[in-house]
Amino acid sequence: MDRNLALELVRVTEAAALASARWMGKGDGLEADNAACEAMALAIKSVKIHGTIVIGEKKPNTPLSKGRVVGAGGPPEVDVALDPLESIDSVALGHPNAMSMIAVVERGAFFSSPVPYMNKIAVGPEAAGCIDIRSSPLENLVNIADAKRCYVEDITVCILDRERHKKLIDLVREAGARIQLISDGDIAGAIATAVPESGVDVLMGIGGANEGVLAAAALKCVGGDFQGQLHISNDEEAAALKTVGFGRRDKVLKLSDLIRGDNTMFAATGVTNSDILQGVQFNPHGATTHSIVMRSKSGTIRFIKANHFFDKKPDYE
Repeated sequence: MDRNLALELVRVTEAAALASARWMGKGDGLEADNAACEAMALAIKSVKIHGTIVIGEKKPNTPLSKGRVVGAGGPPEVDVALDPLESIDSVALGHPNAMSMIAVVERGAFFSSPVPYMNKIAVGPEAAGCIDIRSSPLENLVNIADAKRCYVEDITVCILDRERHKKLIDLVREAGARIQLISDGDIAGAIATAVPESGVDVLMGIGGANEGVLAAAALKCVGGDFQGQLHISNDEEAAALKTVGFGRRDKVLKLSDLIRGDNTMFAATGVTNSDILQGVQFNPHGATTHSIVMRSKSGTIRFIKANHFFDKKPDYE
């Protein structure tokens, strides 16, 4: 995949972010999501790929749902994982961590989860290889602190603020680490572990499985680490695992299981503010977007601040 493709992907996430940001704080997350989907579906038509969506919109029979072919035509032939608007509620309520994102890899490289949720642990490059999702929070925090040459008390753990995480939160507090509770957007929390300025050292807890794959794609680009275990909440989900021959329900999914390719690209644009990206800022002439671009072959992280002028329409032909 040509390195210029990564910059083309940013135009796609920018379009979705600009469209959905108009709905920030208006209480209607579905309209924000619809706007993001329409804008992304239009923008991705200009990207020079022959892409098949393997992680896409949850709504069936839409231009961005699983199985749809996108792009202007290849080569390269790639698989695409995308989320036009991650954290719909964050936009509706004006909360942090809403982003538009897309990841691209070689064909067959993305893990496809048969169930909706996953238990996760994610760290940046400094602590790569030092985590084990089967270990206790204390053990992981000690190993992360050793890798980062600091004390456990200096470590900040990002956790979704959910009732299911009460025990995890108690254990992290007992270990002495700091906690950042977030209402939504654990992809942003996972990516933040790879950005030193974010102040986040590790993400822990249960969240969306597809969101876990997208986060893993970003961390693979920069040498971070991610582990997951599929979270089974009912008999129907347990049966779904058996149907696909998944094996043990407590199987540990490592980064190499979730993203099997060697050439991964990831791009995201902030819709609302987060620890890593500023949200869309409107002005009398247009808007400013803030994006992050990652590419596994180079390992670079690029932040792109773009000024958009609404009297000059983008060309997606």
